[in-house]
Amino acid sequence: MLFKSPIMQVIKCKAAIAWEAGKPFSVEEVEVAPPKDHEVRIHIIATGVCRTDAHAVSTHFKEGLFPVILGHEGAGIVESVGPGVTKVKPGDRVIPLYIPQCGKCKFCLNPKTNLCQKISKIKTAISDQDLMADNTSRFTCKGKQIYHFMGTSTFSEYTVVAETSVAKIDDAAPLDKVCLIGCGFSTGYGAAINTAKVEPGSTCAVFGLGGVGLSAVMGCKAAGATRIIGIDINKDKFPKAKELGATECINPKDYNKPIQQVIAELTNGGVDFSIECIGNIDVMKAALECTTVGWGTCAIVGVALEDRGVPVDPFQLIMGRTLKATFFGGWKSVDSVPKLVSDYMAKKFKLDELVTYTLPFEKINEAFDLMKEGKSIRTVLVF
Repeated sequence: MLFKSPIMQVIKCKAAIAWEAGKPFSVEEVEVAPPKDHEVRIHIIATGVCRTDAHAVSTHFKEGLFPVILGHEGAGIVESVGPGVTKVKPGDRVIPLYIPQCGKCKFCLNPKTNLCQKISKIKTAISDQDLMADNTSRFTCKGKQIYHFMGTSTFSEYTVVAETSVAKIDDAAPLDKVCLIGCGFSTGYGAAINTAKVEPGSTCAVFGLGGVGLSAVMGCKAAGATRIIGIDINKDKFPKAKELGATECINPKDYNKPIQQVIAELTNGGVDFSIECIGNIDVMKAALECTTVGWGTCAIVGVALEDRGVPVDPFQLIMGRTLKATFFGGWKSVDSVPKLVSDYMAKKFKLDELVTYTLPFEKINEAFDLMKEGKSIRTVLVF
């Protein structure tokens, strides 16, 4: 069945624009064009602030296009749909997806991956989807075209996404909580369950106890791990990590030896599984080396901005260790996000505990400061 919106006009609303790298966001009035063929215009209600957004405006990141509306961890209500849309209709509650699922390409048809051909530049997906399929933008401000970001751009009160990049969710879901399923929670939780494939009775190490890392801790616990070691240089994160499933937490600054050596000594030779949730090359190396020989598995989640690879000694792999990485926790987005929302509603995992602050959208720069200062697990902005 085709759904056609009765009113298809340009909408004026507020959005946070990054005009150039390294500068604060500017909250401006923008014009949001109507959705075209197979596109959906969404009224964003809430959006999380993720470190990936900070990466995108970093002066160290070379792939970004400006000016741009960032944001990729949102939830909202469908305002209108373009011709050909069949999966959602105005009034539906939805989560925009930075990893699409067209359901037709070789990736979508293969259960081994959650990638989709719609991410045309898979190698640099963080900067991909900067324009819509027709190579034009739906955003303008002060007469200038504004780029999209990751196909979502949730730092705008209204945004336009492809139909393949939206998931319809439970109407009763609190949007200021389930927006985290659009990125941080799903990525960390899935890294443990889908990528590392943590096993019952196993030992695990999770590097980085922010929103993604704490979600990985919950994933390890849900998978049945009996020992979960949280690692972070901010000891203030330890109580929350233990509340969510970590059995112990350690601070690398408390030791005068490499943290991988410390973990190996604590676990009789290394953990069964490790998950890196920071995006630091040296920590990725430590995460691999803290796993046991024979069968240790390391899953990399963090996005590194450094222009160098992970220094892996081939002997580490020859001795039976496995190095993996994950994108959106391995979830096929359109299929999995509604199920994750239902699991949250059924209290199968926690999300509320990940939200440290809920702020009005106009305080977006304050939200980024809280994240950079380590004072917030997740800050959610509401319009």
